[in-house]
Amino acid sequence: MKNKRILLILVLIFALLIGGASVLYSRLSNTVESDQLAQTEDAPAAGNTEETVEKEPIIAPDFTVYDLAGKEVHLSDYRGKPVVLNFWASWCGPCKMEMPHFEEKSKELAGKVQFLMVNVTDGGRETVETASAFIAGEGYTFPVFYDTAYSASSAYGAYSLPTTIFINAEGHAIAQAVGAIDSATLQKGIDMIR
Repeated sequence: MKNKRILLILVLIFALLIGGASVLYSRLSNTVESDQLAQTEDAPAAGNTEETVEKEPIIAPDFTVYDLAGKEVHLSDYRGKPVVLNFWASWCGPCKMEMPHFEEKSKELAGKVQFLMVNVTDGGRETVETASAFIAGEGYTFPVFYDTAYSASSAYGAYSLPTTIFINAEGHAIAQAVGAIDSATLQKGIDMIR
């Protein structure tokens, strides 16, 4: 009888712990904003009309990546156009989740906003072949470039995939998102650079 009582008490305590953890999780998850878009340090706050601090914006670092044919491409080649720069890999689940949004927006904004989908190509887990096969298999048409020398990912500290940088036409990095973004967040970033 005593063992049954102890077992019953332990089961009740366990149930209370699980229930409490569930309630705490749901309350905390409701307060976490799903929009992970953050302005860069030197970007002016959206809607801020006060000119209290005059900072000279920093030009986004240039880099060299390669197209599928092996031709060098530089970020500076796109100066004068807003750029959405996305770092991804074909093995990255969150990268795959956001790609349809990039495809849709790149088609919608063709000629107005340049999308640079930069594959972080390590030569082992991710190769040009595996990445290009993934893109072809999914039927994506946005421009894909390969960061085989880590020039781009090092310049932007893109060690967590996916990472998206929003760069205005003057070449200033305005905002950044780490992790998969949804269509609304992508549009918000685009609005910041147009």
